[in-house]
Amino acid sequence: MKRLIIIAVLAVAGAAQVALASNVGVDIHIGNQPAVVPVPVPAPAPPPVVMEAPPLFLYPPELGFGVAVDVPYDVFYISGFYYLNRGDHWYRGPYYNGPWEATGYRSLPPGLRRHKFERIHYFRDREYRAYRDEHDHYRGKHFRPGKEMKKEMKERRKEEKRWEKEERKHGKKHGKHEGND
Repeated sequence: MKRLIIIAVLAVAGAAQVALASNVGVDIHIGNQPAVVPVPVPAPAPPPVVMEAPPLFLYPPELGFGVAVDVPYDVFYISGFYYLNRGDHWYRGPYYNGPWEATGYRSLPPGLRRHKFERIHYFRDREYRAYRDEHDHYRGKHFRPGKEMKKEMKERRKEEKRWEKEERKHGKKHGKHEGND
C-alpha cells in the first residue's frame, strides 16, 4: 500500500514538472462558484436642453436625417424622434427640447449609427452654408418644428392609441379562447 502511495505521489510530482515546463495549468473546482454578474453603469440624468425657439433642421442628402443648426447641441431628427448626443451618451425624446430619456448606441436608428460625428458635422456645416447663402432660393429639405410637428405628434399618438386598443382587444379574445379549452 505504501508503495502505491509513493508511486502515485511520484507520478503527480512528475506530471507537475511537465505541466510547469509547458505552461499548462489544471484547475479543480469543488462546489459551486459564485456567478459574476456585471453591474450596468447607469447613464447620467438627461441633460437640460434650453432653446429659446425651435431650431432649424436641415437634411443633408448624404445623411438622410435632420440635423439641427445654429444651436449649441447635437440634435438630430430621424424616424419621428429627436436624438441628442452629449459626450458618449445618447438620449431620445418626442420633441426637440425633450423630455429626454437615455438610449443605448445600439438602439439608435441605423441611419444615425452609420455616420461618424466628423462626417455629420461636415455635411451639416456645408448644408448650413448653402442655406445661409441661398436662403430665399434654398432648395434643400428643411423644417422648423412648429404646428406641422404638433400635428405629426398628434397623429402618432392617435396611431399608438389605436394599436394599444387593438392589442387589448386581441389579448382579451385570446384570453377568453384559452379559458374555454
